[in-house]
Amino acid sequence: MKRLRIEHATGFSYPGDVAASYNEARMLPGSTDSQFVLSSQLDIDPPTSVNHYVDYFGTRVAAFDVLAGHSSLRITARSLVEVRPRPLERTGITWDRLEREAERSIHVVEHLAQTPRTQPHAEVVDLARTIAAEHDEPAEAALAIASALGDAVEYVRGVTGVQSTADEAWQARKGVCQDVAHITLGALRAVGIPARYVSGYLHPRADAEIGVAAAGESHAWVEWFAGVWQGFDPTNVTEIGDRHVLVGRGRDYADVPPLRGVYAGTFKSDLHVSVTITREA
Repeated sequence: MKRLRIEHATGFSYPGDVAASYNEARMLPGSTDSQFVLSSQLDIDPPTSVNHYVDYFGTRVAAFDVLAGHSSLRITARSLVEVRPRPLERTGITWDRLEREAERSIHVVEHLAQTPRTQPHAEVVDLARTIAAEHDEPAEAALAIASALGDAVEYVRGVTGVQSTADEAWQARKGVCQDVAHITLGALRAVGIPARYVSGYLHPRADAEIGVAAAGESHAWVEWFAGVWQGFDPTNVTEIGDRHVLVGRGRDYADVPPLRGVYAGTFKSDLHVSVTITREA
């Protein structure tokens, strides 16, 4: 188990004052069966009142308005979280049983449908079906599919953007964690395995020293349902360990962006982001 301190600063700057902005932040982790939030807070500049709630998918949301004129908006999320590894477990569920169980719960069956971001390329569908046919258990097939896709896509920044789709990233065979997650989701759903997008943070060093701050970033991975929900990081082709801090879940990235908002004004906004992660224990 590791204790991680996370500071995630983000926001917008404008070349002049905007009249008002309306925003949602999904930057604070919640406690689960594998992580415990010791403390968390969200600081906003300019100061304003905040409405906190949990959305449909179970993600903590801070909704706030800045109604006075402002030329910049800065949000800083600070969290201290204890995290333990979440190794994959063999569930023994068959394909037929998975189909029956998925249909019984709307919170599972809704993660079978593709979204515009996850709609898979024909080559990905063929690959997923070929791998699935080699396995009697969907959990084993899910791991093999996610691993194969993670190996096939090179991690390269700047090739794709926040609006890129799984199809576009696959054709490039390059992208970031968001792209690899979308490709994997599309493949799993194509063979009847419910799968959801996970956003969070990843400490960049497995051998992190205590008390040493490291430049981190937001991260994305997937969870699939095969009797129970289990997670896997296809970008790094690894199980979810004590360096992964979960923030939110959804059908794809659009359900869990760290910061989303609109503003009144004609200026073009400039987004800035920084993440620092420190191992405390």
